[in-house]
Amino acid sequence: MLILIIKSKKTEDGEQSASQSSQPGYSSSQEQKKVPNKRQRTIEDMFFGPKKATGTSKKPKLSDSEAKVASTSKKITVAAPKASGALKLNSIPFSLSEFKDSLNEEQKRLLQLECEAMGKSWLKLLKDEITKEYFISLKRFLWEEGVRGANDTPKTCKIYPPAKDIYAWSRSPLGKIKVVIIGQDPYHGAGQAHGIPPSLRNIYLELKAEYPEFEAPKHGNLTAWASNGVLLLNTCLTVRAGDAGSHSNRGWEQFTDKVVDVVDRYGGANISSATEGDSDTHGVGRGVVFLAWGAWAAKRVEKLSTAKHLILKSAHPSPFSANRGFIGNGHFKKANEWLESKYGPDGRVDWCNLDPTA
Repeated sequence: MLILIIKSKKTEDGEQSASQSSQPGYSSSQEQKKVPNKRQRTIEDMFFGPKKATGTSKKPKLSDSEAKVASTSKKITVAAPKASGALKLNSIPFSLSEFKDSLNEEQKRLLQLECEAMGKSWLKLLKDEITKEYFISLKRFLWEEGVRGANDTPKTCKIYPPAKDIYAWSRSPLGKIKVVIIGQDPYHGAGQAHGIPPSLRNIYLELKAEYPEFEAPKHGNLTAWASNGVLLLNTCLTVRAGDAGSHSNRGWEQFTDKVVDVVDRYGGANISSATEGDSDTHGVGRGVVFLAWGAWAAKRVEKLSTAKHLILKSAHPSPFSANRGFIGNGHFKKANEWLESKYGPDGRVDWCNLDPTA
């Protein structure tokens, strides 16, 4: 499953926008001269007031009563917004009931699974994406394939993973993401999701080389990593049984690209930082680690900033390529060194813990 690469109660940055008003035109230049020159308010005006006029023009003299009022008025200072205009993650409002009410009947039916199974820290930032036509078209296709809601998809449906687990990756809160692991396609056979395919065996070998105390488990259940801030995300989120790549190029790739964009903006937003303290950067994405193993994974992270994120690339752990750069890449330790320097000791990932009950 892996190709490792990544205004309400307590929710998690959007962008502020200011509307501008236009003035009506007039039919003659004579009429325009009679109308005072109204200057549109800019963002700077709203926060700091209009700029002072330059030149030799004098300020109008205030009457005694006006001067008295001005002298007793309190000066209000408004802090300037950040250059990015980004809201902090927990300040982004979201109401699931209001979102559902905004949907038409077809959207309510097709997006039932997203409303039931997608983690709310993700849904509030992806709600606009899942109402786009390409995603609705994808959901129509999946409906024909038999995928319904989390609990009412027929047992005869031969799509993997089970509907309730399609968004299992979103159970890791967005603001706690530290590392992103991007896979290409889900396993397309029964019971394979937590097995140990050859690629995972090589991952265990590399872990053992970097952390001698690591004991490889007899399973491939990586939920302990997910609980520790590792995002396990396939580029395509569903597949037909026994038919690898059968759901490719249906819309999942565009959607998961958007997921990566969201991580770029908010990954690590709620991780406590011993080095940065409670600064203004807390609440927005400060960078995560992308483990890009293989050409497919490397392509997914091309657009990301290496100044913000740690992007580690190597060959894929597949038996066909592991000895051409994956084995010996040291990525697990490098990831933890970077995370500790960024977020302090608590920012590290406990790679050796793969106890699914932990």
